[in-house]
Amino acid sequence: MKLLKIALDFYVNASIHVALSVYCFVRITEIYFNLSYNESLDYFMFYGTITGYNFVKYAGVAKLHHRSLTNNLKAIQIFSFICFLLMCFYGVKLSFNTLLFLVPFSLLTLLYAIPFLSGFQKNLRTISHLKIIVVALVWTGFTVLAPLVDVQSELSEVAYLAAFQRFLLVIVLILPFDIRDIKYDAISLQTIPQKIGVENTKKLGYFLLIICLVLEFVIAPNSSIRNLFLIFFFALLFLLMRAKESQSKYYSSFWVESLPIFWCIILFFIAN
Repeated sequence: MKLLKIALDFYVNASIHVALSVYCFVRITEIYFNLSYNESLDYFMFYGTITGYNFVKYAGVAKLHHRSLTNNLKAIQIFSFICFLLMCFYGVKLSFNTLLFLVPFSLLTLLYAIPFLSGFQKNLRTISHLKIIVVALVWTGFTVLAPLVDVQSELSEVAYLAAFQRFLLVIVLILPFDIRDIKYDAISLQTIPQKIGVENTKKLGYFLLIICLVLEFVIAPNSSIRNLFLIFFFALLFLLMRAKESQSKYYSSFWVESLPIFWCIILFFIAN
C-alpha cells in the first residue's frame, strides 16, 4: 500500500497526470474535427506538458505545499529531463508552421515561471488576475488550435468556437485549484476566490459551464458526442459544487484533472 502511494504521488507530482489530461484534450479535438491521429504532435504535447509544468512548479516558484517534495525532487528533475529529450525527439518531426504557431504559447509558459518584470522580481504568475487567463490560453492553443493548424492553414468559425469553449472549460477546471490554494496564494495575486469569495467563484463556474453547454450544440459533430459532453458537464459541475478550501490531497490534482481523461475514454468508445 505504501509503494502504491509513493507511485501515485510521483505520478501526480511529476505532472504525468496533467500531461495525460492535455494529451486527452488533444485527442478530443481530433475526434471532434475528424482529424487523423498524429503521433508526433500528440506525444510532443504530452512530453512538453511534463517538461513545462515541472519547470514552472520546481524552478524556484514552488508554493508552500510543494516543500514536502524535496526528497523526491531529484527523481522528478531526472524524469523531466528525459521527457524534455522525448519532447525534442517528437518536436523535430513537426512541420515548421506548427512549431512556429506554438512559439508564443511556449514563451507564455516560460514567462509564467521566469521573472522578467519589475527588475526581474516578478513573472506572469505574480500579476493580479493574469494567472488563470495565461494557463487557459496556453491549454487552448496547445489542445485545440495547434492540432487544427497542423492540418489546415485557415481555421473555421467552428474551430474558434471550440477554442473559446475549451478556454472556458479550462478556467472552470482551474477554479477548484484556486479555491484550494486560497490559503497559500499571496493576496497580491487576486485570484478569483480571493476577489469574489468561494461561493461566488462557484457561481461564476456554473455560468461559464452553461455557456460551454450552449456552444456544444454548435461544435459537436453529432448527437452522440453531444450527449457524452453532458456526462463530462455534470461531472465537472458536481466536482466544482463540492470544491472547498480544505479538500483532500487528490481532490483537484487527481480527480478534477481526471475529467478530460474520462471524457476522452468515453468518446473513444463511441468513435470506435
